[in-house]
Amino acid sequence: MGVSPGIGHGPAYVLTVSVPEPPEGATFTGEADQEKERAMAALTQVAGELEARGNRAGGEAEEILKAQALMAEDPGLVVKVRTLIDRGLAAPRAVFEAFTKYRDVLAGSGGYLGERAADLNDIRDRVIALLYGQVMPGLPARAAEPYVLVARDLAPADTALLSKSQVAAFVTEEGGPTSHTAILARAMGVPAVVACPGATRIPPGVRVMADGTSGDVRVEPAESDVADAVSADTARLSALASARGPGRTADGHPVPLLANVGGPAELHAAVAAEAEGIGLYRTEFLFLDRAEPPSTEEQVRAYRAAVEAFPGGKVVVRTLDSGADKPLAFLPAAAEPNPALGERGLRRFKRFPEVMEAQLAALAAVGAEELHVMAPMVATAEEAGWFARECRAKGLRHAGVMIEIPAAALRARDLLAQVDFLSIGTNDLAQYAFAADRQLGVMSPLQDPWQPALLDLVAMAANAASRAGKPCGICGESAADPALACVLVGLGADTLSMGAAALPAVRAGLAAHTLTQCRLAADAARAQRTAAEARVAARARLPELGRLGL
Repeated sequence: MGVSPGIGHGPAYVLTVSVPEPPEGATFTGEADQEKERAMAALTQVAGELEARGNRAGGEAEEILKAQALMAEDPGLVVKVRTLIDRGLAAPRAVFEAFTKYRDVLAGSGGYLGERAADLNDIRDRVIALLYGQVMPGLPARAAEPYVLVARDLAPADTALLSKSQVAAFVTEEGGPTSHTAILARAMGVPAVVACPGATRIPPGVRVMADGTSGDVRVEPAESDVADAVSADTARLSALASARGPGRTADGHPVPLLANVGGPAELHAAVAAEAEGIGLYRTEFLFLDRAEPPSTEEQVRAYRAAVEAFPGGKVVVRTLDSGADKPLAFLPAAAEPNPALGERGLRRFKRFPEVMEAQLAALAAVGAEELHVMAPMVATAEEAGWFARECRAKGLRHAGVMIEIPAAALRARDLLAQVDFLSIGTNDLAQYAFAADRQLGVMSPLQDPWQPALLDLVAMAANAASRAGKPCGICGESAADPALACVLVGLGADTLSMGAAALPAVRAGLAAHTLTQCRLAADAARAQRTAAEARVAARARLPELGRLGL
């Protein structure tokens, strides 16, 4: 799977981790308290080293490594390690068992959480190596030319301090589109291929070419093949660079291209990518990992920063989407047999109205005309109306709802009678349309945004908005695919919002096709039976994508 576009070629450097598993049942001599102190000291040292690397790296790597540093000293893991030592296990084995237990839980979750399992492996191995007095295997300090870094998986601590001058591409056997390898590769602008079985069997030093768009990895490619691939990639980059300005189709139909933003740290990347505003400002970053809600002043600063980053541009803020995989310590939740179908998003606000009151008041205090506020997990017109009234009572001028539940898409016209706009979250809409948990890896085929049934639901909501004369945007990751972006416009989407890194390719793809071509591609995709057939049918009607290398 290609997860960061571009062509990278050079000698293979195969990174193998050789920290041994501590013997099963290994015990210690001496006092348990001393063994626990040894384990705690190692955890603290590793956490400090990760944070220090993050400070040196900056950017997204800093955020990721600081999160890993917190994982190294997670209270639950610390308690588990201490308990295992009390039972007689030596510190290295206690650390191994405690981390492996949590790692297996994450890996079994699939999706984004599953891809965090590699982080725990890396922390675990660093702590064990420290306890054994070993040095963790690392990367070459100097290399004659940029190399293709090959590994079973890569940890942020390995890659955070690399640059394009050192590494030509990443190739890993594991990982997915939301793994940290993928995130950091995109941030660095380095081609990356993940989920490539057998990659670590590539002999060290052998020349390799990796295509971060198609996912192809070639061992000992012919020089002519490398030249052709590099030439095509150069043409792609040239096309992306020439696509500037507001989003629009080849015949001038405007399609504002907005950014999905997870906090103030991501605003700079969105501005640099020439986003025309924010289509999804996730406010959970203010509330997670804390014992009490953020103050009004803290919220106002965060919301004002978003508005000031895009003067005159639309900024769509999603109110707190807690519950399910995003629990909050200060909002107690009863045990639920299926949290994804339980109290999430707006449903939590019903139980804790004071939290919504405070958030809406903070948003109103920003007082910007460009500010649009929407609620997640809305199922009925009654819920939409209740939220809109609460917004208007606070003086917020633009109230909308997310379309994430099939019932909302099917009765979009009823919701539009209550609110000012819709925003379709294709990730959750797919989850609920196909009864396929988005965190469960084995369900990923049903999460494919090209599924014709999902496209039908998008068309329903977009058509209802058009008839009501109200805007309908897309803020799921589906908009990041240039071909699917054209299809979504053909289905009636007024705006598209995506991660900042995807904006240039989507801008170029839209600019190369007319609105009529987008509509024909949408019709062709909906006429198919499978996601794969829909993708092929749509691309056949978007001929310029191939020329652009998209």
